[in-house]
Amino acid sequence: MKILILNGPNLNLLGLRQPEVYGQTTLDEIHQACQAHGKMLGVEVKCAQSNHEGELIDWIHKTRATPTGIVLNAGAYTHTSIALMDAIASVERPVVEVHLSNIHQREEFRHTSYISKVARGMICGLGPHGYVLAMDALAQVLKNES
Repeated sequence: MKILILNGPNLNLLGLRQPEVYGQTTLDEIHQACQAHGKMLGVEVKCAQSNHEGELIDWIHKTRATPTGIVLNAGAYTHTSIALMDAIASVERPVVEVHLSNIHQREEFRHTSYISKVARGMICGLGPHGYVLAMDALAQVLKNES
């Protein structure tokens, strides 16, 4: 089993960008925690981040032929990208959407998620721990599907 931890635009700036909203944990620290948790779960973990929508879509497409779950923090693309939504729907792999902040307590435009329309579930507002919780959920889904 494999889990792809996929992060979208501006998440490379975690720890520096708006720490009052997103916290002080860096993306590298999140990725390290995900790698360690993956070892505990017995799953292979790959972590990636891009500020480019097409690159995110390419990584999603590559999961099509493998038993891979996806933890996706699409950043602002959550609220704008029909292309990411279509990519997820086309690969038919389980996705758990993650947000560090509670998007429902923020600006109105953040309340809409195109990703949620095709994801198994969403975890928001729990900071970096949301990634670990998403991995736990995906490991269970992948185990049940195999």
